Amino acid sequence: MRIAERGTVNPGVVGGARAVATFPSITCLSDGSLLAAYRVGSTKDSDDETIEIRRSSDEGKSWNQAVQPFSSTLEGRRGSLRVAYVTQLQGAHLVASALWVDRESFPGRPLFNAETEGCLPMAVLLAESWDLGQAWSPWRVVPMPADIGPPSLTDRLLNLPGGRWALSVETNKNYLDGAKWFQKVVYLYSDDQGHSWSRPVTVSQDPTGRIFNWDQRAGMAPDGRLASFSWTYDREAGVYLNIHRRVTSNDGATWTEPDDLGIADQPSHPAVLADGRTVLAWVDRFKTRSIRARSAPAIDAVFEPISELVLYEHPLEETQAPASGTGEMLAEMSVWSFGLPFAEALPSGDVLVVYYAGTRDCMSVHWARLSF
Repeated sequence: MRIAERGTVNPGVVGGARAVATFPSITCLSDGSLLAAYRVGSTKDSDDETIEIRRSSDEGKSWNQAVQPFSSTLEGRRGSLRVAYVTQLQGAHLVASALWVDRESFPGRPLFNAETEGCLPMAVLLAESWDLGQAWSPWRVVPMPADIGPPSLTDRLLNLPGGRWALSVETNKNYLDGAKWFQKVVYLYSDDQGHSWSRPVTVSQDPTGRIFNWDQRAGMAPDGRLASFSWTYDREAGVYLNIHRRVTSNDGATWTEPDDLGIADQPSHPAVLADGRTVLAWVDRFKTRSIRARSAPAIDAVFEPISELVLYEHPLEETQAPASGTGEMLAEMSVWSFGLPFAEALPSGDVLVVYYAGTRDCMSVHWARLSF
């Protein structure tokens, strides 16, 4: 595997509402074009954050002008759009899933409360397009049980074999809740294209509340199996552990025991090629201060060290030490200036990885095309 080409999806614009571009995702559409979605705002955690979309018809070499097609007002309440993912369904039918943050309940407060480890009220939203994303329906809210708390959306909606939908949702505590946090990741299922949803099904959880499974990403093998990849955190030790993988052959009803991949710390959405080969990118924020990628012959196989590529190395003057506690670490996420890769297989057999990088005041979304 090699880096064949690289470039920029969206450059940050110093000063103003598009200074910080982060949290990118990319979707290969049925016509062979690419759609990139990412968040822009004046800072990395800001009331003015929203989602932009750009398109490419040449596998990422060039991108059209950015558009902001989604409203950040929900049921009359002022909010912001934190992240969005687009899933290709049949033909020209797409569904966008997004995370909305309520900015009225605690005006001017940051997303995470460093004292309680709680977060602002949030909601998971869906919009649909029947013309490959040229126009979108109004938002509809995915209902959440109260015990989920403010939900985090961890990856794009999964369109499972047979047409069932699955959403990966991470639980959080309410903003002022000082009780111990028992974090978990759940799947919600819909058999009627998002009009109704199942009760949450737990995918990963440490019942003691010590180990957190954050930002769970999932890829689907050609045979329908799913593999999830988790950003794993030891609350008591205050350290990030290696990425852990789980595999399911029944749409997430049951999972294998977590498999330590031996690489740290934050995984990408994996790219799965037609022959089953899988590419996983990840962020090693505190050891090598880089974004890297490896390939495996199958979604449940070893990610071979010999295949490893360095996609990005962060300047030494911009690095920082890990936070001393969970609350401080959550607060400091708002200033981390590189990360969150997302990988997608291309029709040519290559893989495109998008990620954000820059300085605290200006971040851009970049891409790298990987060839075998």
